[in-house]
Amino acid sequence: MTGWTYDDVPDQRGRTAVVTGANSGLGFETARLLVGRGARVVLACRDQGRGAAAAERIREQFPAGQVDVVRLDLADLDSVAAFANALRAEHDRLDLLINNAGVLYPPLRRTRQGFELQFGTNHLGAFALTGCLLPLLLATPAARIVTVASNAHRTGRIDFADLNWQRRRYQRFAAYAQSKLANLLFTLELHRRLTEVGSPLRVTAAHPGWAYTGQRGHRDGFVNTAARVLAMTTHEGALPIMRAATDPDAASGSYWGPAHRFQYAGPPVQVTGTDRARDAAVARRLWAESERLTGVAFPLPPVAS
Repeated sequence: MTGWTYDDVPDQRGRTAVVTGANSGLGFETARLLVGRGARVVLACRDQGRGAAAAERIREQFPAGQVDVVRLDLADLDSVAAFANALRAEHDRLDLLINNAGVLYPPLRRTRQGFELQFGTNHLGAFALTGCLLPLLLATPAARIVTVASNAHRTGRIDFADLNWQRRRYQRFAAYAQSKLANLLFTLELHRRLTEVGSPLRVTAAHPGWAYTGQRGHRDGFVNTAARVLAMTTHEGALPIMRAATDPDAASGSYWGPAHRFQYAGPPVQVTGTDRARDAAVARRLWAESERLTGVAFPLPPVAS
């Protein structure tokens, strides 16, 4: 038995999806697969030229596919707000939001609002985007939010005294791990809050294991060479995301990743994160800090009576 494959993805016709960072790598492959199943997909990309080229590649394979490109820079909260406003003006439903975009191991840089780039983009940008799009998601039956995490979360720590690396000596790998741990804590807390108000909106998370996506980041040449030889393909790496996004049995709050080699390879299955990723008290505190830093509050409905 080979496990869950793309053939198991249900028909997506009539559904609208937003995939962030969809011009390359896992985001592009996820968007391509969704279009292949009939979804209308918005490629949310920082570089509109690269986004347009990605959309054209998808249309070449699926001439009848519905693909739009809208600029989104998660490292700029003004861009996040503008994207959400544009999407709400053009769409009356949003079935699927896939928070995929992220940055990987850069030297110390800051977002437009002054946050450390990896925490600001990978977590705060996705947090703000989800909050801005929540009314559209809540109004769409059977909608779902998927946030792409990483095995790197296993070494992550949330340092509330210095979330944005203003006091500590910067460590790019530790900063990335913190941002990916934050992704899972965000999923945990959003799931808790949606459950508390009786909302059917599902929120899941996924990670690709070790997949060669062509995203070099700031890794050394040996790691990139090894990845090309040993890692899974981008298609294989996208399957946990697709399962988290489309499997009817993927429960809200679930986490998906590869089945084998310590979650680095294999078909997508439900997996677990570290104890730190399931720390409800830390998740609640991170949520409060994220609201304060971004200025975005989630407009959840009142608790069902």
